[in-house]
Amino acid sequence: MTYVDGFVAAVPTANREAFRQHAQMAAGVFKEHGALKVVECWGDDVPEGTLTSFPMAVKRKDDETVVFSWILWPSRQARDDGMKAVMADPRVQPDKNPMPFDGKRMIYGGFEMIVEA
Repeated sequence: MTYVDGFVAAVPTANREAFRQHAQMAAGVFKEHGALKVVECWGDDVPEGTLTSFPMAVKRKDDETVVFSWILWPSRQARDDGMKAVMADPRVQPDKNPMPFDGKRMIYGGFEMIVEA
């Protein structure tokens, strides 16, 4: 069954192009290691909440934009194997391709798809 990794992060708005380039390069690495699709979305209509919200979840600052991303894998096993390979790939190591945002505030998780319409 198809598997999805989801991510939400706050990226300095001034780093939009650097983030796009970083994400474009990383997407190629993920696909080489088994991902079917990689999607990166720049926040355009992401409201502040009173109890919960994307901005609250990532502690977004005034000069940051929320990004929402997902990676589609053919299965959980393909994701586990692919993610190990990606994390070992020298092209995505922080010294070669540093993240243009604070990775400590990124939230992520793996999800089994139960409905696809």
